[in-house]
Amino acid sequence: MIDPRISVIEERLKGVGRIIAVSSGKGGVGKSLIAATTALILSSKGISVGLLDLDFTNPSSSTILGAGPVRPIEDKGMIPPKIHGIEYISITFFAGDDVMPLRGEDVTNAFIEVLALTRWGDLDYLIVDTPPGLGDALLDLLRLIRRLMFLVITTPSRLSLETVRKLLALLHDVGAPVIGVVENMLINDSASVRSEVEKMGARYLGSIPFDPEVEKALGNPKKLSETRFAARLSEILDHALKAT
Repeated sequence: MIDPRISVIEERLKGVGRIIAVSSGKGGVGKSLIAATTALILSSKGISVGLLDLDFTNPSSSTILGAGPVRPIEDKGMIPPKIHGIEYISITFFAGDDVMPLRGEDVTNAFIEVLALTRWGDLDYLIVDTPPGLGDALLDLLRLIRRLMFLVITTPSRLSLETVRKLLALLHDVGAPVIGVVENMLINDSASVRSEVEKMGARYLGSIPFDPEVEKALGNPKKLSETRFAARLSEILDHALKAT
């Protein structure tokens, strides 16, 4: 039997232009930071944007954005609160800062519930912070949100690159569009990651040098937007999004 909530999801997303899933093959590569900062950058340019934090393993966008005690308004679903110009929904609205011990069907059910309940406005972009990895959670998102475009994040480490290789192969197999790959936390200049990404058949969008000022800016969006990290990400997005 088909879950009737699934048919509601597309209706909830009908006012959204582009849906970008910020993804990684493993945790610890700065995926959530890039997702949240991407939303801030787009908002600062006058672009209407939403941020949906579906990283059930370690939701951190509320900390990055300094979201505070905001909560959605209940009105025939959930109307996202607006923070820093961003329509925002996070799993922390439901679970607080506690880890959610969900597995299998529980994760699927939680995804469906959030997607079916959230009433997004008319948006140019919806940025989705996805759970890291290549498991059922990613497959659920591919099934539930049909218009996903993927922005893949890696670091220069060989381990991260190997998981990106597997992620890109999976996305290719299911026909999911990939905007490209961003190399984060670059310390030493090298063309090796670009070469490897291009061998995988994906666009290498550019690198973001490690910026120690980012840690001090967490929770302060204005300060975060003024970091070298944000400036470089903005350059990458300008190029990447114009080409899609």
